[in-house]
Amino acid sequence: MRVLSIQSAVAYGHVGNSAAVFPLQRIGVEVLPVYTVNFSNHTGYGAWRGPLISPDDVREVIAGIEDCGVLGQIDVVLSGYQGGEGIGEVVIEAVAKVKAANPSAWYACDPVMGSATKGCFVAPAIPVLLRERVVPVADLITPNQFELGYLTGTEPSTLEETLASVELARAMGPRAVLVTSVARPDREPDTTESLVVDDSGAWIVQTPLLPFTANGSGDVTAALFTAHYRATGSASEALARTASSVFDLLERTYRAGAPELLLVESQEAYAHPRMQFAVRRLS
Repeated sequence: MRVLSIQSAVAYGHVGNSAAVFPLQRIGVEVLPVYTVNFSNHTGYGAWRGPLISPDDVREVIAGIEDCGVLGQIDVVLSGYQGGEGIGEVVIEAVAKVKAANPSAWYACDPVMGSATKGCFVAPAIPVLLRERVVPVADLITPNQFELGYLTGTEPSTLEETLASVELARAMGPRAVLVTSVARPDREPDTTESLVVDDSGAWIVQTPLLPFTANGSGDVTAALFTAHYRATGSASEALARTASSVFDLLERTYRAGAPELLLVESQEAYAHPRMQFAVRRLS
């Protein structure tokens, strides 16, 4: 499998491509990383150095890949945080080029906009761009529950409301939706859930909620789920593998008190997930 991953990069820490590439490589995926920023560290530190890469320069990198004649070998285009409208247009163009060269290719979009605890942290134009231009050309989207509501103009809380919001999102274009950080009020204490819906049904998995926030965990989740889903065609199996791997990554990081994801130290969790969480079919 080959994945064209258009995301940010940092020298220190693990977000964007700096979170997604290694886990994908560890499960045997060939990754073509294209960077949208090249920062010293993620912006959560409050200060960082390094350049934003202009949309034209990102476009040039993709054109160079096209010149190598490999677009037809790409199975998935993956995108995450989009810092500006220009990058969104470049991603849309790249998806069109890849699908023209390989009609069976997928586009997986992680529509990064914010979280329930932080609110929306992107420019006001980004949700509009995602809703009107980007999500409609995606085959798979991987929002958290907050982002799902932002995309669909809803405020899902219960499981039924979340599933209804998923169907609104699927009506926009994607055939599959993975929702993370599902926090329905009647779930078991100190747990969090993820659910996935595609044409074959809906599934949910529950994992312990660790009392910390780990930047980049959503990027790892989107990457691993996309790869497993593409490889197996099974949303439930992809959900089970991803939940297992990401929980073990988070638990190792939490127990070590590490300021950044212990991405390399946790590599066996990607290659050989323990499959310790049951996935329950909803429909």
